[in-house]
Amino acid sequence: MQLTGNNRKYIISGIIVIIFLVITLRLFFLQVVDRSYRLSASNNVLRYITQYPARGLVYDRNGELLVYNQAAYDLMVIPKQIKPFDTIEFCNVLEINKEFVDNRLKEAKAHSSFRPSIFLKQVSAETYAKLQEKLFKFPGFYVQPRTLRAYPNSIGAHFLGYVGEVDDRKIREDAYYRMGDYIGISGLERTYEEELRGKKGVSVYLVDVHNRIKGSYAEGRYDTLAVLGKDLTTSIDIELQKFGEMLMQNKLGGVVAIEPSTGEILAMISGPNYDPNLLVGRPRTLNFRNLDADTLKPLFNRPLMAMYPPGSTFKIVNALIGLEEKTVFPQTQYYCDGGYRIGRGVGCHNHPSPTDLIKSIQVSCNTYYCNVFRNIIDKPSLGGVEQGFTVWKNHVESFGFGKKLNIDQPNELAGIVPSIEFYNRYFRKGGWSSLTILSLSIGQGELGTTPLQMANMTAAIANRGWFYTPHFVKEIDGKENIEPRFKIKNYTTIDSLWYNYIVEGMYLAVNGEPGSGSTARIAAIPNIEVCGKTGTSQNPHGKDHSVFVAFAPKDNPKIAVAAYIENAGWGASWAAPIASLMIEKYLTGEIKRKWLEQRMLETTLLDKSDKKQ
Repeated sequence: MQLTGNNRKYIISGIIVIIFLVITLRLFFLQVVDRSYRLSASNNVLRYITQYPARGLVYDRNGELLVYNQAAYDLMVIPKQIKPFDTIEFCNVLEINKEFVDNRLKEAKAHSSFRPSIFLKQVSAETYAKLQEKLFKFPGFYVQPRTLRAYPNSIGAHFLGYVGEVDDRKIREDAYYRMGDYIGISGLERTYEEELRGKKGVSVYLVDVHNRIKGSYAEGRYDTLAVLGKDLTTSIDIELQKFGEMLMQNKLGGVVAIEPSTGEILAMISGPNYDPNLLVGRPRTLNFRNLDADTLKPLFNRPLMAMYPPGSTFKIVNALIGLEEKTVFPQTQYYCDGGYRIGRGVGCHNHPSPTDLIKSIQVSCNTYYCNVFRNIIDKPSLGGVEQGFTVWKNHVESFGFGKKLNIDQPNELAGIVPSIEFYNRYFRKGGWSSLTILSLSIGQGELGTTPLQMANMTAAIANRGWFYTPHFVKEIDGKENIEPRFKIKNYTTIDSLWYNYIVEGMYLAVNGEPGSGSTARIAAIPNIEVCGKTGTSQNPHGKDHSVFVAFAPKDNPKIAVAAYIENAGWGASWAAPIASLMIEKYLTGEIKRKWLEQRMLETTLLDKSDKKQ
């Protein structure tokens, strides 16, 4: 059908009317119904201030404060709103120079002329008070309230961790974070970041031409409240941690104390230590650089990341494996005339001989454990060296060696338990035997363990065959809602009936009669049944490391400790006294062996150049 001229006129007029109505309705919706566009158009008179929640507090097991918050302020800038101002007065108030001002304004404009960015981080409360009186003179600048961490006791730097500014990668990964936000970088701050950080809010304010806030916009309808971070109650005993850090002054190494019945970490000391307050606020960058450059590596978390041979402390594991595999029995005796004489041989110190199993732990006989280890690896029913080694390795790993324990800390290392593949590559397949790897019998060779793993092993022995995964946090926001994996018992592959023989040997190592050959009599505490084992960890780079593991009391143990003191020689020289003093402090609340405490506190095991550094 053809359209006449009149029809065309009506159709075109109708289309125009419809378009006009659509535009009118859309304008009505934008201007009257939908107020978000009015809000966007008003950005030049509105200020959006992020309300950062205070991070959760951190307490020790008895409710003593480990970490709290203190007020700080970020000075923000919106380049487009800047008007000429007195630069000299501005610099005097903030204690900065003109070059800094020019550089920061250039960076802010490069970021965005219309969006706020940080001009000066972490202004102190004192400086903020002076600035607030004169802020109206500096259009385009405003203050963003923040909080910074503070450490009232200046302890626990390695496990508490620190907070720093979020990086670009994290911003891309997690939409919660924006440039200038803070995030847990290490330790508990990192592991429990989501619980500690809380949830940000925002307040929208009207500002006048002098950049002064005149009140909330729209009676606060567009504001959101910040949600405070959750508090953590840790398993740390603050007095034990303080005492341990004092004992480790001027010493290198790591000490870990665990409550065997729960897996809760009572203390974790890395030597040398540092004051966690150094990594707070504007001086953090310079302080971190200085700590990182220190040749003693105070930032290095030795309890979790330093790998040492366990030395003779590992004999108790080999004894348990031998008992489980029926290649040694409590009454089995071996004679020692100063060492194991087969192959390249292994030397031994002077002690009463022959020894049975319990006595071998008491006097720490190398010869005894060379025999025990070879009998495990070469057990005929297992079918060969590789099969025997596999059985041995599986038993060892059941104590938590050679893998991460997965505690609530980042950067934990797995340690090393060598594999068949390693020995086949190193010696060629069929080219090695129990005699080739004999150093494993006394905790040397290719074994690598952390102080945490040794403390966990000690807790497993104290419990007669099981352990909970070690952890730091007892409660979150007053509730015992820690991860379920920390409530699961991990059982070793050794029958519980064998542990009492090992415990008796460890008890005699500390409490044996004079002249009996006991290696750890220095660790004895009056009226407390301490069970321990000394070790000397060979160090190819210098003097051997002093090692000691212990738990107490003998029955219903309350504390298990592992101590590694680098370049300190025999286990009884330094590691045993330090570990036993910590046991005494925890169980009695005081130290009666003042002579031993004084000796540990006054002794430096660093050479002069290291101590100066």
